[in-house]
Amino acid sequence: MELLPDAVVQYILSTINNAKDVASCNCVSKKFKDSMPYITSLYFPRSIFDNLEDGQTSDCIVMQIVSSTFQLKDLVVYCPFTSAGLASWLVFVGNSLKNLELRMDSLVDHNMVDENPSKLECINAARNLESLRLWGVLMVGAPKWDTFQKLKTLEIVGAKMEDSALAEALRATPNLTHLVLLGCEGLGTVWIELLHLEHCKLDFYGSGNCSLTLTAPKIEYLEVQGFSFIRVRETNCLKNLSVANNTGRVYMVDFGKLLALESLSIRGVQWCWDAINKMLQLASEVKHLYMKVEFTGDFGALLPFPEIDFVDFFKSHPKLKTFGIHGAMFAALCQKNSLQNVDSSFMIPCLEEVVLTVRSPLNAEQKMNTLESLVKFGKTLKKMKIKILRMKSSHSGADDFFEEICRFRYMNPKLISIE
Repeated sequence: MELLPDAVVQYILSTINNAKDVASCNCVSKKFKDSMPYITSLYFPRSIFDNLEDGQTSDCIVMQIVSSTFQLKDLVVYCPFTSAGLASWLVFVGNSLKNLELRMDSLVDHNMVDENPSKLECINAARNLESLRLWGVLMVGAPKWDTFQKLKTLEIVGAKMEDSALAEALRATPNLTHLVLLGCEGLGTVWIELLHLEHCKLDFYGSGNCSLTLTAPKIEYLEVQGFSFIRVRETNCLKNLSVANNTGRVYMVDFGKLLALESLSIRGVQWCWDAINKMLQLASEVKHLYMKVEFTGDFGALLPFPEIDFVDFFKSHPKLKTFGIHGAMFAALCQKNSLQNVDSSFMIPCLEEVVLTVRSPLNAEQKMNTLESLVKFGKTLKKMKIKILRMKSSHSGADDFFEEICRFRYMNPKLISIE
């Protein structure tokens, strides 16, 4: 290392980002110490300050390291800190900082509620941020932010917030292309209008009865969980869509034309049949489809699915390449009447992979008909995986049904596998 030019040493050491390693390098030699200000990324792990001596604080140590840098671009702080500490750091690096990630701990430390200014307000000093990631956020009041014109990515994981506070925060970030809100609670009505948004993932806790209205004409990837009413009208660019509700019901979906959609996943305990039917009609060009919904029914009553015509279903989705279907929805597709009068020219043109989950031996003959038809009419089929999940072995027909599936696999060993 002593024989290397200073610029080469600086370049090598600038790739170090763990704060403990940075502090250690300061003790190696003068050349190492002189190179430390050129680092562009700093990471403070959760437990880095667990054994501080009396008089030392994490705020002061972070400040000492942060203030020694020239052009810090990335700052990740998982260790505990105060709003005063955060404000002091951002005075030094706010202008150069591009990516900021903070473990806020606002949900577990109730003393932080009375901090003035709050940690959220302190972030306003980093006006040139391009990416902001926050963990454990309490946002009951709107953060006092000016507009972050350069911010492209906003991720919040584990948050309690109110509708108006989220709306105000998003108004301050009008140029987002990526938005991720995971493990959020306290919201009832969510309005999002982001004209440049391309990637959006929303996962909300609670009763599952939230409503979502999203205006994002450039959206390409959308994943939502926990909403009962979903309205996304501008979907010309949407390629990947996932809609789930693990705790509540999906009553209404209102999407625009899904002409660009390639992948669709619908999951949940209960969906209104109109919502499922509308999704399947809109997604006529989809290539990858996964369906796992246990019951239908408009309100409290859990109802089985109506008949889904096998032939009409695949004629309506001619580009389908991969198809995953689970439990009750597979049973709905297994209708003997669908296969009685099949046109001799009928075929499933693009289907390559099928994953089926079977949970009940009821209507075994119809289900076997469907399995055989997928192989018979799927001229391009390369792989079929049959998952036997929690089938009640006490049922009189369970053993016979399983034996039929095993015989079916034996007849198509290169195509079918059983889990």
